[in-house]
Amino acid sequence: MTPRIGFFERYLTIWVALCIVVGIALGQYFPALMHTLGGMEIARVNVPVGILIWIMIVPMLMKIDFSATHGVRQHWKGIGVTLFINWAVKPFSMAFLAWVFVRHVFADHLPAEQLDSYIAGLILLAAAPCTAMVFVWSQLTRGDPYFTLSQVALNDGIMLLAFAPIVALLLGISSITIPWETLLVSVLLYIVIPLVLAQLWRGRLMRTGTATFERVAQRIGPFSIMALLLTLVLLFAFQGRAILEQPLVIALLAVPILIQVVFNAGLAYLLNRKLGVAHCVAGPSCLIGASNFFELAVATAISLFGLHSGAALATVVGVLIEVPVMLLVVQVVNASRQWYESA
Repeated sequence: MTPRIGFFERYLTIWVALCIVVGIALGQYFPALMHTLGGMEIARVNVPVGILIWIMIVPMLMKIDFSATHGVRQHWKGIGVTLFINWAVKPFSMAFLAWVFVRHVFADHLPAEQLDSYIAGLILLAAAPCTAMVFVWSQLTRGDPYFTLSQVALNDGIMLLAFAPIVALLLGISSITIPWETLLVSVLLYIVIPLVLAQLWRGRLMRTGTATFERVAQRIGPFSIMALLLTLVLLFAFQGRAILEQPLVIALLAVPILIQVVFNAGLAYLLNRKLGVAHCVAGPSCLIGASNFFELAVATAISLFGLHSGAALATVVGVLIEVPVMLLVVQVVNASRQWYESA
């Protein structure tokens, strides 16, 4: 059967663009309402956004099968390449690109008071590997499903321990100070607790049968995207004035994101070819290495820096360009299959 990408996922860029328009319009015409929603906070966590983020993340984390990590030995080369890209290359290359473009190349065209925040958002975007959409990318490249499952499960396990230290390290290198306890609370709220709840829910559903689990997962999947879009509407409602005053901000922030996706995907693809990894593993390997867990990045940016921050806006730019860029990478991977296998 020909792999297909879901309706919501295929047109995610269009939905995000509409969220920009709707959000800015709400911010301009209903400022009192937006101010009220923005003030609904508990311990610096915006309650409406917090609820939406959990609705967004839990269905994705429910798909993770940690028992699949037994497949690591079978695909150790491909998994090694992806782990190297995800944890040793991508966060650091993004920090470097953010420093080059935000701090220097585009500095005169961006609000000076938001430069640190933009860099922080880009770092958060690259610090966590994608969890959900990679299953779609793997399907579209006819990737080995067992490799993809084991890779995602392993990455999520590592993320529990590595996300906070890497973010703290790179923000420190970039001279951006955040309280460690704030970062750890964000990890607890948006990784640990949702992951535990999602796995408990998964276990309960699996006990009633795989068919039941698949049916429920398919039914709740669209709620995840819808929650993401509603979160973006709120974010752009608060960011509307800044965007109208600086319309080039989104395009400028997209540049380092685009470069790092192409760089990481290409590096992972070439390393897999050099190591003699099968194409059905190399395809999803480079796609997992290039894509980001943008839902977590948005949640953490809002928690650490606030809805009005440049960090939150920078992570949303990642959402805006993720699907079209990754679909382009999928096309390159599929078109180069003969060249890849000629090695």
